[in-house]
Amino acid sequence: MTGPNLSILEFDPMIAVLARNWWAIAIRGVLGILFGLVALFLPGATMLSLVLVFAAYTFVDGVFAIISAVRAAGQHERWGVVVVEGIVDIAVAAIAVLWPGITVVAFVLLIAAWAIVTGGLMLWAAFRLDVDSGRWWFVLGGVVSFAYGVLLIVAPMVGALVLTWWLGAYALIFGVALLVLAFRLRARLPH
Repeated sequence: MTGPNLSILEFDPMIAVLARNWWAIAIRGVLGILFGLVALFLPGATMLSLVLVFAAYTFVDGVFAIISAVRAAGQHERWGVVVVEGIVDIAVAAIAVLWPGITVVAFVLLIAAWAIVTGGLMLWAAFRLDVDSGRWWFVLGGVVSFAYGVLLIVAPMVGALVLTWWLGAYALIFGVALLVLAFRLRARLPH
């Protein structure tokens, strides 16, 4: 390797790994953009779909937990906690289906926590990149993620419609930021 890419890729392993896997960052960006567009143009369907997928997952998880408990009991192993877990999972699935509003509020708070944590981690990681590798695009993604989480905590009851618009806008901006970052990193690779 020769040229300006040599020094950065040789001396900063994080940039080298990100540059070699630029395509994975680009795929994340494209998926973020696609999800954002669906959430913006079909907000009701998006939120209901998320609640129903969550309900289906917790129901199936509960059934498998109970099956595991029954098998453990058959082999004279401890099973009480696992059966309780299964029952709780099935109850949560029923609540999600019967009272999707409660599920949406819980989901809003979960997304808020996720966005704040990932935004903070992205900001921390951004300062390990140099400016030429796209640091400020990573910072933008982190700030948008963090701000989105704070907005959800401040106004959790604004409704599923606005939640999905925020989610869609966040995913769209985040996806664009990741795409720009991916192609900036790709440009750092030697040709």
